Amino acid sequence: MDRGMPGSTSRGRLTVDVRHQGGSAVVTPEGELDHSTADLFSEALEQALAEGGSRLVVDCAGLQFCDSTGLNVLLGARLQAESAGGGVHLAGMLPVVARVFEITGASAVFTLHEDLDAALANVAEA
Repeated sequence: MDRGMPGSTSRGRLTVDVRHQGGSAVVTPEGELDHSTADLFSEALEQALAEGGSRLVVDCAGLQFCDSTGLNVLLGARLQAESAGGGVHLAGMLPVVARVFEITGASAVFTLHEDLDAALANVAEA
């Protein structure tokens, strides 16, 4: 069952949408995730976790940039989700964003998927 959550939030160069799809919370950031926008992204992830979404899927297809601040927010959400018995799945990363994860080794601690459909199918099987 899909149920929408209160609309998208936006700050500067980042918009974040949070919704539930199946048994997962889907967080969709669009734009640039950096020091000036990380708090907006963090709030959206916390909202998703607080509303019972320990299985998070982050649809990164619209994320055009992610720096170390954004990476740290994702790592924190991963710890919270795992402590609640869930996890964080990342989907559809553009090469420029994927490169940050490769360079830092963070790609080894997240489950990465080609696109949102693949991530949702994988999470549903878990």
